[in-house]
Amino acid sequence: MDKQFVEKFKLQLLDLQSELKEISATGKEASGTVELDQSRLGRLSRMDALQGQAMSQAINQRRDLELKKISAALQRIESDDYGYCVKCDEAIAIKRLELDPAAPLCIDCAEAAESK
Repeated sequence: MDKQFVEKFKLQLLDLQSELKEISATGKEASGTVELDQSRLGRLSRMDALQGQAMSQAINQRRDLELKKISAALQRIESDDYGYCVKCDEAIAIKRLELDPAAPLCIDCAEAAESK
């Protein structure tokens, strides 16, 4: 893969990683323990708080997964394996990497993984 493309994707990955880490720092507060003091909150308010907590935890899990994907992509850049499918070792299309610079699989392997 052309070094210019790799450098461009590396910068995108580093920017995205930084942005997600900043968001993660503020997002952890919303997934904290919900206080169940009945004198302060009504039953429906507690249910809303628990639902909000669950949604926040799911968002944090997706964010953590995305950070792991970005970290793995940056490691592939350092080892000169970036741009190649981790499963079949074929080149990943530039357009696919433009949409998701952390993509570890070519489109064929990604579709095969989804159909399982």
